[in-house]
Amino acid sequence: MTNRVLPRHLGIIMDGNGRWAKKRGLPRSAGHAAGAAVFKTIVRYCSRIGIQYLTVYAFSTENWKRPHDEILALMNLFRQYMTDALTSLLDRDIRIRFLGDTSVFDPRLQDLIAQVKRRSEDRTGMVLNIALNYGGRAELARACRLLAQDVREGRLDPGQIDEQAISARLYTAGEPDPDLIIRPSGEKRISNFLLWQSAYAEYVVMDILWPDFRPKDLERALDEYSARHRRFGGI
Repeated sequence: MTNRVLPRHLGIIMDGNGRWAKKRGLPRSAGHAAGAAVFKTIVRYCSRIGIQYLTVYAFSTENWKRPHDEILALMNLFRQYMTDALTSLLDRDIRIRFLGDTSVFDPRLQDLIAQVKRRSEDRTGMVLNIALNYGGRAELARACRLLAQDVREGRLDPGQIDEQAISARLYTAGEPDPDLIIRPSGEKRISNFLLWQSAYAEYVVMDILWPDFRPKDLERALDEYSARHRRFGGI
């Protein structure tokens, strides 16, 4: 598409790993491994085409309800990804941030997360937000606690609490709100993802499972986004 407008901030709900594995008679962990490989490909592609901010939903606060073996497999994948990120993705000038309460993870994973954040913080390319143990409602509750603490300690007057004050206390503080959120797998749900930030985001739901998602599918979603007229409540 000529004169295509890219979203400045793109969000992706990476959904469908389990169903992809079930269709093939494989364990769910195989679907997550396949999805992790797609994630790496899409991150590099987004960086190459000029996306400035990419936020991916990797593990929600509700995902702890899954079977223990599946959670262990996911944690192993996260550790492997962090290890790889210390060499491969950081060489691509990508800055990596994490959304969510990562203090609940085991010490080794927490240490890897801290290393990735520290070693990528001076990068000037695309910002990659990885949502781990993240939930939109939990994020808003955290912002409320921070506001309450600031009021209690005299740093903030209650009358100063506005939308900007709330945004400044979210995990995405300082970043633009997402322009486009893509959800593969055909499910038509927000799933507690960026509830505050996505107030005016465009959504594209695609009937394709995440492990089958390719750059051409991303391009199709980007073309659809570019063809839309965003009114933000206006005409």
